[in-house]
Amino acid sequence: MSDTVAVPANRYQEKFGAPSGRAVTKVVDHLDDYVRTFIAKAPFAVLATADGDGRCDASPKGGYPGFTKVLDERHLLIPDVRGNKLFQSYENIDGNAHVGLIFFIPGIDYTARVNGTAQVVDEADLKARGISMEVFDPDDNAALLQGLLVEVEEAYPHCPRALKFSHLWDTDVIATNVENPPVSR
Repeated sequence: MSDTVAVPANRYQEKFGAPSGRAVTKVVDHLDDYVRTFIAKAPFAVLATADGDGRCDASPKGGYPGFTKVLDERHLLIPDVRGNKLFQSYENIDGNAHVGLIFFIPGIDYTARVNGTAQVVDEADLKARGISMEVFDPDDNAALLQGLLVEVEEAYPHCPRALKFSHLWDTDVIATNVENPPVSR
């Protein structure tokens, strides 16, 4: 199995400089031990898709840590729990199989990123693989519908800068937002 994915130079690197050190070698074509372990501990991910015309969508996915199943070094299986029934991601995948995922663990500033292609699998396939709905607080609408089988093309840990800059896990910021929500619904 190949290791490092060659990331072609682009005009922004020409303008601002090429990546160096770990950034050059961290992108691999499979799920290494670190990324597999991270995904197994992650209760939350964001799935990015685009339709055949390039219109994008980002969809949150969540459940018990490890709700996304690592099948092997090249495949993930994400169960779909019934939600708003808009199905934008699945419609996009029908026209453009490329997906991007970013996995989060609360309180951890690093993330894990995975890019690849996906196909929709039905509930029978999930059951045959022993995949079930694994969420903390299921509501009356919660049900396992289908899933996504992702073939990995790139995977890597992502540095903590954005999460540190945002103070996303800062307990004082969280407490303030709970006490005085910055937005209302």
